Amino acid sequence: MSDSNDSSRRQWEEATDKSLSRAPERAESFETSSQIPVRRLYNAEDLGPDFDPERDLGYPGVYPFTRGVQPTMYRSRFWTMRQYSGFGTAEATNHRFHYLLDQGQTGLSVAFDLPTQMGYDSDHAMAAGEVGKVGVAISSLEDMEALLDGIPLDRVSTSMTINSTAAILLALYIVVARRQGVAPERLSGTIQNDLLKEYIARGTYIYPPAASLRITSDIFAYCGEHLPRWNTISISGYHMREAGSTAVQEVAFTLANAIAYCDAAIERGMAFEQFGRRLSFFFNAHSNFFEEAAKFRAARRLWARIVTERYCADRPELCRMRFHTQTAGSTLTAQQPEVNTVRTAFQALSSVLGGTQSLHTNSMDEALGLPTEQSALLALRTQQVLAFETGTGDTVDPLAGSYYVESLTDEIERRAREYLDKIAELGGSVRAIEMGFQQREIHDAAYRWQKQVEAEESIVVGVNRFTEGEVLKPPVLRIDEGLQSSRATRLVELRTGRDAAAAGDALVAVERAAGGTENLMPRIVDAVEAGATLGEISDRMRNAFGTYQESFSF
Repeated sequence: MSDSNDSSRRQWEEATDKSLSRAPERAESFETSSQIPVRRLYNAEDLGPDFDPERDLGYPGVYPFTRGVQPTMYRSRFWTMRQYSGFGTAEATNHRFHYLLDQGQTGLSVAFDLPTQMGYDSDHAMAAGEVGKVGVAISSLEDMEALLDGIPLDRVSTSMTINSTAAILLALYIVVARRQGVAPERLSGTIQNDLLKEYIARGTYIYPPAASLRITSDIFAYCGEHLPRWNTISISGYHMREAGSTAVQEVAFTLANAIAYCDAAIERGMAFEQFGRRLSFFFNAHSNFFEEAAKFRAARRLWARIVTERYCADRPELCRMRFHTQTAGSTLTAQQPEVNTVRTAFQALSSVLGGTQSLHTNSMDEALGLPTEQSALLALRTQQVLAFETGTGDTVDPLAGSYYVESLTDEIERRAREYLDKIAELGGSVRAIEMGFQQREIHDAAYRWQKQVEAEESIVVGVNRFTEGEVLKPPVLRIDEGLQSSRATRLVELRTGRDAAAAGDALVAVERAAGGTENLMPRIVDAVEAGATLGEISDRMRNAFGTYQESFSF
């Protein structure tokens, strides 16, 4: 700092001290959700002596991608507006898809019900009470055909939030596309396929971690050969953030899982260059506005550095972190649900300023139930206002050079690195998960936040401040309780009408492949074409892999 700047700073601080005697600050200290201290004022010296704009920021579209993955970002094309949808039957969800596409949505994002996620057909005893409740029920090729009816799969990209049964849903999608006359190499989209975060935060796992990594690697290899435009995984921090993680933990644990997936694929004999360009990521947009924007920038830069340092890959398409963002469902409140629209708008803005490639905005009624058509439309309109009316996308990385944002970006990256080093010391992400490390860290962060809310140290509008006496609830989408019975009838008809011998042989082949070393995907595709159901295929894989039970406790 120059002498003149130093003098100006001292004069400002002296004047500030005088004003504080008349108007004290709101708190003794300020910090972000990751407990990063927030200073009263940020200047160039707060970036530290090692900050190098050329090295640490660079330009958009080039290493280290701090400023975005494309040179022109939203000046060329807006982010994909991909509203997450799925409920009840395939037919009902298909209607919602067409409605949102007609209203300007630019990509599909499919939510599946819990039985589908856990590998049970709708008529299984374990599915009771859950069919179609938190997503669409998919048990068969017939269901997938109904879900995608009238949607041109060579022109619309589809994201499927599915993990333990990702290989089966991808196989169903491939076969439906073939029946539409669309070859696999023309398909574009993403399957989440992120099993490790299920053990950490979400719980819809089936098989042990080693088997899950094997399935993920099989999908990498199969798509590399047959679906070159398909994103083979969406490595997700979203659900860890929903479980209570901080922004720093979200970045660190997501990238630790990414390293585990890459290492597993390499151990299977694949080169990073074979799968690296089809990796994608999925992050949460929470409410601490500047921290969130900085988080996205830090994650992108840190991943680029990991790829070059660890995998010696420096081609731009291999270092470039592409990610989808969803606004934070855990911040939505049942109280004063209209306020959720405001929360979502600011969260969406932070993700756009952070450079997301794809975005889902939550509906205001999601703290009460599945979104109604009207609330889903308002959520989509929120994105469209952001894109077409605010001018936010008219310049690339408009927050670059902000002393505060750059300081946060550096600090998030530094703290995430510390977590990555700790996980490496524990033996990597899988071993750390088995020890409960990430789970405990998230549990502690969630507990700390809840205590702050209860003590009114953190304010949630409508919950612990600015409350109303009478709570007015908007209409909520209800799922027909008779859905499971009607779907059970259809499944009986399907099993009766198919070639039982062909289906049986295909299922035996799936189990044999799971017990051996050949790639599972071709066998699963064959089973789908033979009329085998999702639950039947999952059962054969359970036979071969076993199921996973957590062995640690808090």
